[in-house]
Amino acid sequence: MVTSGSPRIANGEIIVMPLVHAMPPRKPTTPLPQFQTGMLMMFELAEIIASMSIYPYINQLIREIDITGGDDASVGYYVGLIDSLFYLAQALTVLSWSRLSDRIGRKPVLLIGLTAACISMICFGLSTTFWSLVISRCMWGVLNGNTGVMKTVMGELTDSTNMAQGFALIPIIWSIGSFVGPLMGGMLARPQDHWPGLFTNPFWRKYPYFLPCVASASLLLLAFFMLSRFLEETLSTKRRPRLTLSIPDVSHDVDSNDQEAFVRQPTANASLWSLLTPAIVIPIANYAMLSFLDMSFRVLVPLFLSTPTHLGGMGLTPSSIGLWLAFYGIVDGLFQALFLAKIVDWVGPKRLFCVSVSCFTPLMVVFPTMSWLVCTRGVVDHAIMYALLGQLILTVTWDMAFATALMFVTASAPTKNVLGVVNGLSQSSRSIACALGPALTTSLFAFSKKYNVLSGNLLPDKIRDRDE
Repeated sequence: MVTSGSPRIANGEIIVMPLVHAMPPRKPTTPLPQFQTGMLMMFELAEIIASMSIYPYINQLIREIDITGGDDASVGYYVGLIDSLFYLAQALTVLSWSRLSDRIGRKPVLLIGLTAACISMICFGLSTTFWSLVISRCMWGVLNGNTGVMKTVMGELTDSTNMAQGFALIPIIWSIGSFVGPLMGGMLARPQDHWPGLFTNPFWRKYPYFLPCVASASLLLLAFFMLSRFLEETLSTKRRPRLTLSIPDVSHDVDSNDQEAFVRQPTANASLWSLLTPAIVIPIANYAMLSFLDMSFRVLVPLFLSTPTHLGGMGLTPSSIGLWLAFYGIVDGLFQALFLAKIVDWVGPKRLFCVSVSCFTPLMVVFPTMSWLVCTRGVVDHAIMYALLGQLILTVTWDMAFATALMFVTASAPTKNVLGVVNGLSQSSRSIACALGPALTTSLFAFSKKYNVLSGNLLPDKIRDRDE
């Protein structure tokens, strides 16, 4: 390999001419701001744990408030309705929160969202009717736009050289939260049954799911105090000015102020329609479609695991569901932490996105396969466990699509000052998709079980009659 130019003799001296076509040196990778990134990920982890903690017991809670009239097949309708109304409420306000963060700063909006989430979890644990559950969840959705703002903060903490590393942390934290949240929710639900000597007060029998909710609220409260104390504002117009010993140049000062005013102007005056270009709309549409499919899968897993075996489900208890979802989360998190950034550098974000998305169809095919195995074998045996492990492998591959999609959304912003609006648009699209996904999927599941469509996911009538 040639590392220098070719020599030439001139006036008796040897002159080395530089290579015209030499490759430019690769731009060094900027180190991530570890402390600030850690604070951001700690906040994200607290919200994910709180959000995911309800899934191991939400189906049992719906049965116990007796809104279904004893019809187990109808549980899916109400679970899907709670999730969908939450995301619908979020979709109505998340863009407003993102635009507000462009004016008052990222940190105040994050703290407001944490406060709303904490109050929402307390109200959820004290709810004894279906509509009180809906109101408490919608409170979180309306007053919390942190998901979009958090991605904006990550985009402002990173640059083109370390963006992949920064956004690779988000699915890792999601996986850790998917491990801790269901584990905590499943273990702490109905404490009077697990630890009757400690929880003897009648309060715990009236509110059997308050303990996991108050534990989640405590984590959110801890995140609130940590962020209020240690997180630095990333919005350039709201940062504290740093003292310097150098004498400022007057002309340079005027130019800087003019540039800063020019940068702020599009944020305040830019129309949303002006941002709806193909370069921005296509990444947002991909992210919304991913969210629709992913939420459809996420709500279907605990519903399928809790459905009685005579209806084609697994018939697991809330604690067992929590353990299995926690196992999913820890395996997924370890894989994303160890390999995601390396795979992105190896195959590229676009190719990885295509490979990950192609895993969704076989991922969903596993559900009727397991339902058929349960109904033909009568028990949960090794074949069903192998099917669950296969679904886990597909889930890990599928989850890698989100890091690449977030990279595409962030890179689509034409300037940093509209990054909050772009992330707000993406989060609004995601919320609408997530509102449609749970309602459609759980309703189809409940409909197939109640009216025996396709024999309830390929459930033979003779086996149904035998089990009943």
